[in-house]
Amino acid sequence: MENTSELLKQITARKNEFRTDRYPMSIGEIVNLYKDKELQINPDFQRFFRWSIQQQTNFIESILLGIPVPSIFVYQNDKGVWELVDGLQRIGTILKFMGLLKDERIPDKLYEPTILSETELLPELKGKKWTDFPINPLQLAFKRYAIGVEIIKYETDPNAKFEVFQRLNTGGTFLSDQEMRNCMLIMINKEFFVWLEKLSKDPNFQECLSLSDKLIDERYEMELLLRFIIYPDYKYNQKGVGEFLTQSIKEIAKKASEDKFDYQGTETSFTKTFALLNEIMGENAFKKNGKGKFLESLFEVISIGLSANVDDYKTDKDKEILKEKIINLWKEPEFVDNMGSGSNASVRIPRIVPFGVKYFKK
Repeated sequence: MENTSELLKQITARKNEFRTDRYPMSIGEIVNLYKDKELQINPDFQRFFRWSIQQQTNFIESILLGIPVPSIFVYQNDKGVWELVDGLQRIGTILKFMGLLKDERIPDKLYEPTILSETELLPELKGKKWTDFPINPLQLAFKRYAIGVEIIKYETDPNAKFEVFQRLNTGGTFLSDQEMRNCMLIMINKEFFVWLEKLSKDPNFQECLSLSDKLIDERYEMELLLRFIIYPDYKYNQKGVGEFLTQSIKEIAKKASEDKFDYQGTETSFTKTFALLNEIMGENAFKKNGKGKFLESLFEVISIGLSANVDDYKTDKDKEILKEKIINLWKEPEFVDNMGSGSNASVRIPRIVPFGVKYFKK
């Protein structure tokens, strides 16, 4: 009974972290909230609208046939405005079909209205758009269709908000781990997230990474940036890399919100490191012998090791020394041993980071 009592206490405490409300709303009501800027579709929370025409058509078909669709989740901020946390593809599909979806990246620009494709149940949808539907009954019935709205209140603990978001995104079109972390940062400390976003767009950083479109789409460059910032100062443990990064950014975002994080010093170190790497290695900075694909392990040892010693490499002769060090890295037994097949991240990182700092001392 004692264990059960403790469990009940834990459940009660955790439940109190969440402040939520729920009720159904018609599509017409949701559209009006969007028009009045009382419902915000924030591309920072999820991947931007990307459903295919067939996916959009299938969703519109469900509404036309009265088939229930999943609820959307919104976060009510301190001004009472709803920010769409889960359901971007569904609400985006509705707004785009009706010719109302704004392209948030370009002021005052609307997406072109969707032209539907055929479906197995409604082949006559092919080629149809919103203005082809008669106002009565189809447009009216469409706008009166009700969708469940789950509201995460402003009083909810920021980490609890992220927990809700993370659990919602366990199916469908998956968010990458880093997209999840981005959402958490927006909820906990948006100023810190905006600063990271700015750094991630540094042209020297992007040139050195030379990532594929898929990795960029999944915000992998943001994950690498976090590794650059976190690994030198945080004691790595035996958790998986993803779990370690997620836990660490909670701590670092909290430090930033308490003015205990050195924004300027970190940015200066980052800028110097990647300006120097781009100058001497360019897109080959993190490729084995300057060839092949980007290697995460090379990024860890070179970028973090160099950042600790970047002020030592100023003259042309210094830069030649640095270039030789990078090229000869694969001749170093300590580095190669940690790249072996039996070396997973939990073993590799605690060894490779201090090695890099020592190796790049001039």
